[in-house]
Amino acid sequence: MSEPFLIGDAMTGGYGGADILHDCTIAVDKGQIAVIVGPNGAGKSTAMKAVFGMLSLRKGAVRLAGENITGLTPQARVAKGMAFVPQTHNIFTSMTVEENLEMGAFLRRDNIRETMEQVYHLFPILRDKRHQAAGELSGGQRQQVAVGRALMTKPSVLMLDEPTAGVSPIVMDELFDRIIEVARTGISILMVEQNARQALEIADKGYVLVQGANRFTDTGKALLADPEVRRSFLGG
Repeated sequence: MSEPFLIGDAMTGGYGGADILHDCTIAVDKGQIAVIVGPNGAGKSTAMKAVFGMLSLRKGAVRLAGENITGLTPQARVAKGMAFVPQTHNIFTSMTVEENLEMGAFLRRDNIRETMEQVYHLFPILRDKRHQAAGELSGGQRQQVAVGRALMTKPSVLMLDEPTAGVSPIVMDELFDRIIEVARTGISILMVEQNARQALEIADKGYVLVQGANRFTDTGKALLADPEVRRSFLGG
C-alpha cells in the first residue's frame, strides 16, 4: 500500500521538556479531507503544528509526497506546498481584502491574477469587499480571507486550525461546503475542528485524539457510526 501524501508518523514531542504528543500519527491523502477531533487539551492543534514544523519532535517523522521534511522550518514547508491557517491572528486587519490575498502570494514570481480569480470564485463576497479593510469584516468573512490568502500560495496541502471557531451554524455549513470544493481541486485538507460531528460528516478520514495519542482512526462515516465515539465525543 502506498503511503499517504502527507503523514506525521508516530510523532512524540511537545514544548520544552514535557511531551504533549505520544506516538501520534496523522495523515491525509491527495485531494482528501482529514479531520482531527477530540476533547479540549487532547493535543489536536499541537499535532497540526507538529506536522507544520512549529514544534520539534523527539521521535517520529513528517513526510510529504514521500520526502522526509522533519527537519524543515515552517517557511521551508510553505515552499514545498504546505499552507497553514491558524485559528486567530490569521489576517492583516488594516489591509484590504485584496492586499491580504496579495500577501499570500509573496513567495510567487508568476502571475497571481488567475489564482485570485479562483479565490473570488470560491468566496464571491470577497470580490464584493476586496477594497474594504479586512478588519471590518464579519468573523466568517475574515475566515474566508484567511483561507483565500493560504490558497494564494497554490498549496498542495491546506491546514486549517479550528476554521469555524466563533462563527454561526449557517456560516459553518458554508465554510465546510467551500472546504469540500477546495479538496475537489486536488488539494489535501488537514483540519482541527471543535464541531466534531459536522466535521466528520465531510471527512474522508477522521482522527480522535485523547491526551496526545490516537484513540480512534477511521473514515468520517465509520467514526460517526461508532457507538463509543458517539457516546464519548459526540454527545450521544
